[in-house]
Amino acid sequence: MNTVPDDSFHVFDTTLRDGAQSEGINLTVNDKLAITRLLDDFGVGFIEGGWPGANPRDTEFFRRAKEEIRLRHATLVAFGSTRRPGIRVEEDTQVAALLEAGTDIVTLVAKAHDRHVELALRTSLEENLRMVSDTVAHFRAHGRRVFVDCEHFFDGYADNPEYALDVVRTAHEAGAEVAVLCDTNGGWLPGRIHSAVAEVREATGARLGMHAQDDTGCAVANTLAAVEAGATHVQCTANGYGERVGNANLFQVVAALELKHGRRVLPEGALAHMTRLAHEIAEIADMAPPTHEPYVGASAFAHKGGLHASAIKVDPDLYQHIDPALVGNSMRMLVSDLAGRASLELKAEELGIGLHGDRELSARLIARVKERELEGYSYESADASLEMLIREETGAGFPRPFEVEYWRVVSERRAGGRPVHEAIVELRAGQQQTVAMAKASSPEAGLHMAVQRGLGQMYPELGELRLVDFKVRTLDTGGGCVCRVLLTMASGTRRWTTVGAGGDLVTATWRALDDAYVHGLLHSGVVTADEAEAQAVP
Repeated sequence: MNTVPDDSFHVFDTTLRDGAQSEGINLTVNDKLAITRLLDDFGVGFIEGGWPGANPRDTEFFRRAKEEIRLRHATLVAFGSTRRPGIRVEEDTQVAALLEAGTDIVTLVAKAHDRHVELALRTSLEENLRMVSDTVAHFRAHGRRVFVDCEHFFDGYADNPEYALDVVRTAHEAGAEVAVLCDTNGGWLPGRIHSAVAEVREATGARLGMHAQDDTGCAVANTLAAVEAGATHVQCTANGYGERVGNANLFQVVAALELKHGRRVLPEGALAHMTRLAHEIAEIADMAPPTHEPYVGASAFAHKGGLHASAIKVDPDLYQHIDPALVGNSMRMLVSDLAGRASLELKAEELGIGLHGDRELSARLIARVKERELEGYSYESADASLEMLIREETGAGFPRPFEVEYWRVVSERRAGGRPVHEAIVELRAGQQQTVAMAKASSPEAGLHMAVQRGLGQMYPELGELRLVDFKVRTLDTGGGCVCRVLLTMASGTRRWTTVGAGGDLVTATWRALDDAYVHGLLHSGVVTADEAEAQAVP
C-alpha cells in the first residue's frame, strides 16, 4: 500500500470510543489493540482510542498501545472533555489523565448548545467559552494537536446560532485545528446539514469536521453533504457501530468519497481490503458480520431475480453500481423458486460446473430446485448443497467419500436430571466400516459429534473441519410443519453452508450434515476410499 494522502482531508475513526458504546459490544483491551492494527492497515488517518482516566480499560489501552503497536498510517488520538466549570485547567484530573496518555493529538468534547450548557453543565454561557479556550490552549502549550467536538452543534445552531458559532470561533482562535460539528441526536437531514456547514465555514473561517449519528438513517448522507459544503474531516465507525442506532459507517463514507466523488482519502488499494476488514472487525466485536450493508455485505452484490440474471449474463454492470472487486467483495447469484435459466447457469458457472447452454438440463434443474423448495429447502444461502444438487442432476458428480449405513438418536431424561441425547452412526468408506457414538445436550449436537468422530477415524483431515454456525427455522408448508436447518462449516479460512429439511429437527440436521461433510472432504483434496482402492489396483 502506498502512503496515506496528505493532511488536507482527515478520515477519523472512532470505533474504539463511540463505536464501543453500541449495545452488545464490550471490547477488551486486546480487542481494541487488534482493531487498531486492522484500522491502521486499512489506512485511516486517525484512530480515537478512548477516554483515558474515565475508565481503567481505556487507560490500560493507551499504555499498551504505546508499547505494543507501531502505527504505519494512523495517528492515535485520546478523547476527553474541556475542563470542569469553576476550576483551573491545571487542577482538572481528567485533563491531566488526557495528557498522561501521551498521544500527539487529543479530541476535546465541548458543549455547543446553550441549553446543554445551562442544564447539563449547570454553568454560564461565558464560562463554557472560557472552558473551551483554556483547555485548548493548555494542550497546545504542551505541544499537542487539538480537535474539538462541538457536541449538539446543529441543534444548538438552530436554537441559538450566534452562541454555537461563538463556540467554534473560540476553539479555532485558541488553536484547535478542527472544529467538528456534531449531530449528536442524529435528527438532521442532508439538505439542512449542507446549508449549515456552508454558513459556519463562511462565518468562522475555521476548518470543519462532521460527526453524524444515524437516528434518521442519514448519517452517511449527512457526512457526505458536509464534505460537499466544505468539511475536510469526517468521523466514522467501522460497520456504523455506535450508541442507539449507530454512527456514520466508515466503509460507506470512504467508498462513496473515493468511488463516487473521485476523492482519494485512503492509501491506494485500501478499498480492496474493505470487505475483509468489515468482517474481521465484526468477529472481534462479537457481532454478526454485515450481510445487507452496502459495499461489504454478503448480499451487496447478490442477484436473485431472473430478469437481473439475464441482464448480468450479458454485462454485470447492468445491475451493479460498481465492480464488487473494488471493495473486496464479489457478485453472487441466488438460486430459488424465483430463478430463471440465466440465474441457474450463472450460478453453476460460479460453482465451476458448466451447463453448456443445455436448455433441457437447465429446465430440469430449475424444476428440481422448485420441487425441493416446496419441501422446505432454500438454496439462497446454501451454495454447498446447491452444488451437490447440480452435480447429481448433471452427472458432474464425484465419488462420495463415505456412505451412511445407519444412524439413530435416542433422547432420555431421568428424574431430576438434565436431558441426554445419544447419537450412533455407522459409516463406510470403501471396505472400511466404523461405528461412532456421542452424547450431547441436544440431539443435533450429538449427531454432529458422532459423525465427526466416525469420519475422523477414516479421514484424519477432518480434524480441521469445524461447525461455526447453526440455524433452525420451522416452516408451515401447507401440508404440515417442516424444519429447515442451515449450517456453516469451516476449514481454515474457507467456509461453506448447507441446508437440510425434514419433518423433524434431527432429520433436517442429518441432511445438512451429510452435504456439509461430503462437500468439505471433496473440496479439501482428500482421496476418497474408492479412489484409493482404484489407485492400488495393479
